[in-house]
This record gives sequence, structure tokens and C-alpha cells, in this order.
Amino acid sequence: MKDIRLKARAKINLTLDVTGKREDGYHLIKSIMQTVSLYDGIYMKRIRKNDIILKNSLSWLPTDNRNLAYRAAELMKQKFDITEGVFINIDKRIPVAAGLAGGSADCAAVLVGMNRLFELGLSIKELKSMAFLLGSDIPYCVQRGTVLAEGVGELLTPMKCSCPMCYVVLAKLPVSVSTATVYRELNWQRLKSHPDTEGMIQAMAEEDITKMGRMLGNVLETVTIPMYPKIAQLKEEMLHLGAEGALMSGSGPTVFGLFKEEENAKEAAEAIRKKFGLKEVAATHIYHGNSGRRGEDRNGRNKL
Repeated sequence: MKDIRLKARAKINLTLDVTGKREDGYHLIKSIMQTVSLYDGIYMKRIRKNDIILKNSLSWLPTDNRNLAYRAAELMKQKFDITEGVFINIDKRIPVAAGLAGGSADCAAVLVGMNRLFELGLSIKELKSMAFLLGSDIPYCVQRGTVLAEGVGELLTPMKCSCPMCYVVLAKLPVSVSTATVYRELNWQRLKSHPDTEGMIQAMAEEDITKMGRMLGNVLETVTIPMYPKIAQLKEEMLHLGAEGALMSGSGPTVFGLFKEEENAKEAAEAIRKKFGLKEVAATHIYHGNSGRRGEDRNGRNKL
């Protein structure tokens, strides 16, 4: 294989709880993660020169080993003594530093791409082990789907029941949130309430999107919302516009809303874009891969 195209898909956290903290400072989480259809386009090509050449559509993003995608290729070349080089181009559509795992998704896609390009024959389990060396969200981005993530994100249990198909409006404030800062500021021992993870699993099993909306929960909101109060305003507006529920994804600042109808989601996205003056707003949907459910938009892409 000489070249390959991949889709690095964003994720949202339907629930995100913090249950403890390890001695090394990493927090223990319990989170239901879900892939959505919004993606970064990844193109990879083998080259003769023993080098890694990374380009992306955002000129201000690093293209050296400060970039997780570059480090993924670097790790694979070192681990498997690959003497050929690789060219990588990333068409960024997922907002950066948004709580949607865009960088982690790109990294995961490059791991998968290197495996296929150089015919390494690695299993998903082996790829996830390598992914964890690069970051705690990356094993999930290799696996994707509806998954219960525990530990520091490396313990992944696929849900017996997939998230029912619904539409997702994503809206990102024009700020960047440091995940490390949010976790550092989180007083997890004094949290007064926790997401009902079991309740969310039951709602998914019943395919009850309205109930799912009520079960949404993210303890990191207790840190990020006081920093950026407009996150709460975005959530309120999502509900006002017909969302079954709204929540901040990851450490923020992106807010997502769950909608039953595609047209309602599109109208809500446009209304939020105008009211808040936001550029990074999208109406997308839950992604189930090859499960037989809807995977791509009609035009095969998602514009953000």
C-alpha cells in the first residue's frame, strides 16, 4: 500500500465522573464516551526519504514532535525499525483544544494508518497499547464507538447497547481550555453530585433519548464553567432550542446538545451561531461505524 485516507472522528463524553486520584497525580475517571461523525481528514503516503513530513490546514499548529500525530508516526518507525518515511496531511475540522479529542483522534488515525501502510499486522489491542504511551484518550480514539472508559482512560469496555441514533449540535467558545489545569483545580473529594452512569446505560438500552438528556453529567463543569460562564449560557440556549439535554464535553469549552430531529439540530446550530457570534458550530450525529447504522452524512463530510 502506497497511500491511505482515514477519518479521525471526534468524541463526546455522555458522562464524565472522577472517582479518585493515583499517587502519580493522574485522576481516575468513569466516563461513557461516544464517537460522533465530525472528523479530521487524514492523508498518509509512504516516501523514500527516511523522514516524517507533517502538514495540516491550520498554519499555527506545530508540525514537529510537539504534534501528537507526528509522535505517533515517530513511535511506530522506532518501534518497528521502519526505514522508509511518511508524509501526513491533516485537514482539521474538529476544533482544537475543545474537549472533543481532536488531537488524540489524529494521533490514533496515524497509528492505524502506519499499521496499514507498512503492513505491520498489529491488532486493535496492540494498537491501543501503543496509543496509551502517547496519551490517555488515544486508546479510545483507536477503538471508537460507545464505550465505558475507566482507570485513567485506558480501561475500555464496549457497551452492550449502542447509543441510539440522534443528532448532536456542537458549539465551541473561542477560548482554549487546558485539560491539565482543569483537573488540577478539580476538588474531586468534595464533589456534591456525580453523573448517573448506570442510569445513562439504562437509557441507552431503552433507546430513550429524552431520558439520556436527563442523565448527561460532567463533574469537570464545576471547574470550567466558573472560568467561562458562557458555557452555562450555551447549555441553556441548547435546551431552549429543543435539545433533550446539553453538556460540556471533556474539559471544555465545547457544549453539545442531543436532538431527536435533524432539522431541529440544524436550526439550533444556526441560531446559536448567530446569537453567540460563534464560528465553530456544527450539526452532526452519533457515529456507529460498521454497525449497520447510519455512518456518514449524505455528502460524506461534516463542515464546521
